[in-house]
Formats: sequence, C-alpha cells, structure tokens
Amino acid sequence: MLTEQQRRELDWEKTDGLMPVIVQHAVSGEVLMLGYMNPEALDKTIESGKVTFFSRTKQRLWTKGETSGNFLNVVNITPDCDNDTLLLLANPIGPTCHKGTSSCFGDTTHQWLFLYQLEQLLAERKSADPETSYTAKLYASGTKRIAQKVGEEGVETALAATVHDRFELTNEGI
Repeated sequence: MLTEQQRRELDWEKTDGLMPVIVQHAVSGEVLMLGYMNPEALDKTIESGKVTFFSRTKQRLWTKGETSGNFLNVVNITPDCDNDTLLLLANPIGPTCHKGTSSCFGDTTHQWLFLYQLEQLLAERKSADPETSYTAKLYASGTKRIAQKVGEEGVETALAATVHDRFELTNEGI
C-alpha cells in the first residue's frame, strides 16, 4: 500500500488534481480499467479498501460497484516513477466493466491466465465432498498422494507424446 511519504510525493498539480489510475487484477495480471482519483477519492479508497474514483461525468466520488455490487477490493497501490499515475492491484467481485466483461479493454487475457483459472478450479474442488469428488479425495489423502498422482499423469502424458498418440495425449491433457 502507499506509504505516507509516497502519498505526499504524488504530483497532483501535474495532473490538474485528477490522477489516472490503472486497475489491474491482483492475481491474473489482467488490466481491468482506467479511472481517475482526486486526493479525496484516494483517501476513501485507502480507508474503505474498495476502489473509489472521482467521476468526471457525475462530478462526484464514485465507488466502483456502488450500484452493481461489482466492487474492486484493493490489494496494493503503487505510484509510477513520475508520481503522476497510480497502479492499483485489486480483486474484483464480479465483472469490472459495465458491459458485463472482466475488463473494460475487451479481451486482455494474459497468456498465463489459465494458471489462475486452474487454481480457482482446484480450490473449488478441494472444498467439495471427498465421497463425490476425486480431486477432493486426493486433497484429503495429502501432499504425498497428490504428488504421486501428478507424477503418474506426467509420465503418461510424456509417453503419449513420444509415441505421437494424439488421442491418448489429448485424453491425458484433460
């Protein structure tokens, strides 16, 4: 989070009192949106933990999600090298864009986003009932069993790839 010294060094004069804020997904790295903050919006953002902008259209403070419920929970705020732009890392609750998409910039999917999605899927399955979920059962068995299973699947995938068995390679990858 911004230190007191960093806050004092922000160059509000250079930006005519409205500082551009790039909002990025804290986990996936996806660029979510661009907004503007005045000092009051920054203070409210830090105090509440929810991203608040100064709306140039409404001419007032506007907390992202105040109407839709799609809040942006602040993880970190960092100034750029000139102290006239902020990078804000956030965890979104729902879609960020008013058009219902995760980003206001269209498809900005990072090439490694699948790892975040896999992490989300595994977390979901980990909390499932071990009686009905093989993944939950593996988690319940402990790290050693999980490592053994990952190793088995890796060997099977490598063998399918070396003999150019496209069908088996696809099945192992699922």
